[in-house]
Amino acid sequence: MSTSIGTYIKKYTQLCIGAAIAAVGLELFLIPNNVIDGGVVGLSIMASYVTGMPLGIFLIVLNIPFLYLAYKQIGKSFVIATIIAVIFLSIWSAVFEHMDKVTNDPFLAAIFGGIIDGLGVGLIMRAGGSLDGTEIVAIIADRKSVFSVGEVVMFINLFILSGAGLLFGWDKGMYSLFAYFVIAKMIDTVIKGFDESYGVMIVTNSPAELTAALNYKLGRGVTILYGEGGYTKQKKEVLYCVVTRLEVDKLKRIVNEIDDRAFVTINVVHDIVGGRFKKSGH
Repeated sequence: MSTSIGTYIKKYTQLCIGAAIAAVGLELFLIPNNVIDGGVVGLSIMASYVTGMPLGIFLIVLNIPFLYLAYKQIGKSFVIATIIAVIFLSIWSAVFEHMDKVTNDPFLAAIFGGIIDGLGVGLIMRAGGSLDGTEIVAIIADRKSVFSVGEVVMFINLFILSGAGLLFGWDKGMYSLFAYFVIAKMIDTVIKGFDESYGVMIVTNSPAELTAALNYKLGRGVTILYGEGGYTKQKKEVLYCVVTRLEVDKLKRIVNEIDDRAFVTINVVHDIVGGRFKKSGH
């Protein structure tokens, strides 16, 4: 089996599993308690409630105009993955919709349904797809306006979740808003992972000792940059390395042990392409 075929199998298997998990969160927790997700999924839930038609129909129909925009603006690969994810979600929703809900408590439904739904959506997004056409609008708006993707998505969802308040009652609307934040946080965790990466820059007077310690104790490579103090004009060696979230505290301790006067900045790294980020095995 070629690498490309194996990659496609892994991708579409992940889309299927992600859709199944999301359907569990929706059909066994959120929807039976009239708590909704944001975006197209939320609109589909409300449309299904009003008309009595299956959720899957609206998931497909309401996503069509957004998929057309995505094809024009983002690319074919994303559209194909999204179509497959939406179809999978529609199928799994039909499978789970007749099962008994897990809880009658809307607060518990918002928490656990949000976690499960967010896990499923996060897996879909990691596989290069999406369930939410509003994200496509947000990406396009981000390119053509001063608003970020997150700001556009939040603005759209405020209207959708307000609609849930009008349809199901304001208490359910507030539960839906809470569930939305739980889902967003879970998606963020799944996409970034618990090993979220951080780029660290260290201005130190002990570059050789610190480099050796980071290599040995953390197993991380270090890049040495050469700089100059803007005020003192003193030549400086600046160390740069990338570590995971779990290694940040250990890095701070190492730096403090060797040079407690070192200047350290730590920033979130959103993506890593190329290089050798895997630990060297110390």
